[in-house]
Amino acid sequence: MEVLHINCNYAGTVLHRHMITHLNEYDIKSCVYCPIYQKEDIDVSTPGAEVILSRCFSKWHRFVFDYKQSRILKDLQKKCDVSAYRCIHAYTLFTDGNAARKLGKKYNLPYVVAVRATDVQVFFKRLFYLRKRGVNILKDAAAVFFLSESYRTLVLDTYVPANLRQEILDKSYIMPNGIDDFWLENLFTAKKAMLEETAARIAQKQLKVVYAGVISNRKNPIATQEALQLLRKRGWNVKYTAVGRVADKDLHEKMCAYPDTAYVEQQPKEALLKFYRENDIFVMPSHSETFGLVYSEAMSQGLPVLYTRGQGFDGQFPEGTVGYSVMDNSPEDIADKIEAVASDYVRLAENVLNLAEKFRWADICGKYKEIYDEIVKTK
Repeated sequence: MEVLHINCNYAGTVLHRHMITHLNEYDIKSCVYCPIYQKEDIDVSTPGAEVILSRCFSKWHRFVFDYKQSRILKDLQKKCDVSAYRCIHAYTLFTDGNAARKLGKKYNLPYVVAVRATDVQVFFKRLFYLRKRGVNILKDAAAVFFLSESYRTLVLDTYVPANLRQEILDKSYIMPNGIDDFWLENLFTAKKAMLEETAARIAQKQLKVVYAGVISNRKNPIATQEALQLLRKRGWNVKYTAVGRVADKDLHEKMCAYPDTAYVEQQPKEALLKFYRENDIFVMPSHSETFGLVYSEAMSQGLPVLYTRGQGFDGQFPEGTVGYSVMDNSPEDIADKIEAVASDYVRLAENVLNLAEKFRWADICGKYKEIYDEIVKTK
C-alpha cells in the first residue's frame, strides 16, 4: 500500500524514522513530506522510503497560518504525485492535518491524523480562531490517533462540541510511540535476580534517582530536587543523577547546587544504559509532555517511573502498575510517590520489565497497517 506521510517534525527527531522503517516491513510504501523554514544539515534518509525535506516557507510565515499552509500545499503538490497514494497520514493535527484534509478532499483520499502536545497546548489552547478548523480536521479524518488516554479525554471534553464527541471517539485510537529497538534488544532482565538485594537497600532508606533528558524548565528538574530534599528530611539518603544536554545554564547551576547531585553531559544510548541500570527510579515531572519516550526507555532497564499527571505518558498503564503520576508543581506529591514506589519496589520493577514490550515499533506498526487497510477498504 502507498501512503503519503506529512510530517513537519521529521527532520527534528529520529522517532518517526524508526516508525517508517518498520512500516516498510508490512509492505507499506511510504513517501514522507517534511516542510521546513530553514535549511537542515541533517541526514533524514530512511530505509525503504522516499523522504522529501523541503524549505517552502520562511520563519515569519509561521505566524500567518493560512499563508504558510498555501505555501506547503503548493510545494507538496509540485513535488509529490498525490494521486499515486491510497491514504495520507498527518502527524500533527493543525500543520499537517490541515494540509491532509485539503488534499483528501481534492484527490478523494482518506486521511488519518495524530494529535500532539503542540496541537493542544498551543493551537487549541491559545489560537482560539483556529479551534473550529481543528475540530473539522478531526471530524473529517478517517481515524484519529492520540498518544494517551489523558490527551484524548482533554481534547474531546474541552475543545470538541458535545454533538461530535462520540463520532470522533468511535474512530480514535490510543497509539503510543515506540522506542528504538536497541532498548528492547538490551532489556535488563538480569535485574530480576538483583531485586531482593535492591529492595533490602531501599528498605534502609538508601535510594538512587535518575533523570535523562534536556536540562530545561519544561522538564522541571528543580521540582524533583525539592522533593528529594523533603525525603532527606524524612530520613532518606537519596542520590540524584541527571544526564543530558544543558538548555538553561542558570537552571543547571541551581540543580547542581543541591546535595548528592551528579550531572553527566548528554550520552549516546549505549552509554546511557549504564546510568539507568545503576539507579532505582526514573523521575521526570515535566510541565508538558506529548509522550515522553525516556519513560519507556527507563522501563526497559527495570526502572519504575514517575510521570506527570494529565500529560502524555499518564494513562499508558493503570496507576500503580509501572509507577505513579505526579503533580508537576508539588514536590510533596513527588516525594510521596517516590516513597510509594520504594514501598512496593519488587512488584513495580518486575512489571516495568514485563510491560516494556508495549513500545515495540514492529507491533505498533502492525496496528497502523490494520487501520490503513480498513480505511482504504471502506473509502
